[in-house]
Amino acid sequence: MAGGGGAAPAPKQDELQPHPVKDQLSNVSYCITSPPPWPEAILLGFQHYLVMLGTAVIIPTALVPQMGGGNDEKAKVVQTILFVSGLNTLLQTFFGTRLPAVMGASYTFVVPTISIILAGRYSDIVDPHEKFLHIMRGTQGALIVASALQIVVGFSGLWRNIVRFLSPLAAVPLVALAGFGLYELGFPGVAKCIEIGLPQLVLLIILSQYIPHAMHSEKAVVDRFAVLFSVTIVWVYAFLLTVGGAYKHAPPKTQLHCRTDQSGLVGAAPWIRVPYPFQWGAPTFDAGEAFAMMAASFVALVESTGSFIAVSRYASATPVPPSVLSRGIGWQGLGILLDGLFGTATGSSVSVENAGLLGLTHVGSRRVVQISAGFMIFFSILGKFGAVFASIPAPIVAALYCLLFAYVVGLSFLQFCNLNSFRTKFILGFSVFMGLSVPQYFNEYTSVAGYGPVHTGARWFNDIINVIFSSKPFVAGFVAFFLDNTLHKHDNATRKDRGHHWWDRFRSFKGDNRNEEFYSLPFNLNKFFPSV
Repeated sequence: MAGGGGAAPAPKQDELQPHPVKDQLSNVSYCITSPPPWPEAILLGFQHYLVMLGTAVIIPTALVPQMGGGNDEKAKVVQTILFVSGLNTLLQTFFGTRLPAVMGASYTFVVPTISIILAGRYSDIVDPHEKFLHIMRGTQGALIVASALQIVVGFSGLWRNIVRFLSPLAAVPLVALAGFGLYELGFPGVAKCIEIGLPQLVLLIILSQYIPHAMHSEKAVVDRFAVLFSVTIVWVYAFLLTVGGAYKHAPPKTQLHCRTDQSGLVGAAPWIRVPYPFQWGAPTFDAGEAFAMMAASFVALVESTGSFIAVSRYASATPVPPSVLSRGIGWQGLGILLDGLFGTATGSSVSVENAGLLGLTHVGSRRVVQISAGFMIFFSILGKFGAVFASIPAPIVAALYCLLFAYVVGLSFLQFCNLNSFRTKFILGFSVFMGLSVPQYFNEYTSVAGYGPVHTGARWFNDIINVIFSSKPFVAGFVAFFLDNTLHKHDNATRKDRGHHWWDRFRSFKGDNRNEEFYSLPFNLNKFFPSV
């Protein structure tokens, strides 16, 4: 061998080959159409329910006190969110995209809801409960109007025609920031009670990543139920700290985040209660507020598109055909209509943390998510039992987010793109950078001044602009989509660079015969509602 005894042998040709491109994720244990055995499916469904609970509790905890409500109202709003989320998840998995996507409360709608809370016409109501009811009816009216946007854009097929132009390159910033963009809900939440949050984070990583490799067992038990195991252990530990008096003399803020008995939900929740439409009274309508909520609805539509693409990957399905995405958005619009009718104080979109859980468990089965929807409805009616799980301390939830949001990374779509192209580097880098930078400016400005950078006399206009540009996935996705479709896209080399040719056959429902297996409607409904 030339070059002296110390030289390494020349690598074989096949070792130098890059990893092959795969339009379906291969090492998923149970894909979208293959359910796990019933006992395992029920436990996995319960795990999904636990994960979506975080947002269902965090949003009302932030909004209800500002609306004038107490613990009783908060418990009812949490129950209503769970009930409607269960219904929406069932509708989405049966008739929408049919992906294993959990539909939960969305942070996108919080800004317009706060705008309604601060509206002048409620400031002279003295009685807090009366004020709560009036504001809730205002949010209901705005949500009912805003839902029309997604229903029309989805079911008319308009969204299908837009998504057809989405290439893998433009999808990466959109999907990546749907997960990464929620970084503010991760470690800052863990640090609010570091002695509970950090053990949860470390334990979750050990159970899900390290122990499976150390054990070499055939059955994936520890990693598949890592969330259940770690939450149970740390919750008991937090409970022992609370009972043992560790926080007796702690400041009120520490007690709020660390103690296991501070949520006020268990005491306030009724034993049995079925949420029903118009439970807070008849909705009221205001044009400006409806416009602001519509902007949030549009942003949620874009964010959910990114989340649906991520979910399809972890479900080991083919890339979602545009017509199926459009159908899913239409059903999501009907979900927001239900939010408005029942009164949840916020709209719905695809739960990003549950999309991450699909990646963590390697189970992308549709049945598991449908079972989790059953748990949502069951525990929303049996209020006291549901409230026990809902009172998990927030730092534990934030620790889960650190791992689950990280899974919704979208970078796997770069395998279809040419990363040695300067055009690709520019579009990718610039869109991700602006997706982080623009919302950072809007959020920073708002936290200092108390209102957004756009501050004209028309409050509804301010809300529209501020809501749209505060969303990281929306800004990143919009910039990437615009640049990718305007920068010399017609020559053949560019088409290959952006990965467009890989998704060509998935642009129509009939383009790939696997679409039929993953996305066709149940009960032969495809005859009446054909996908194109």
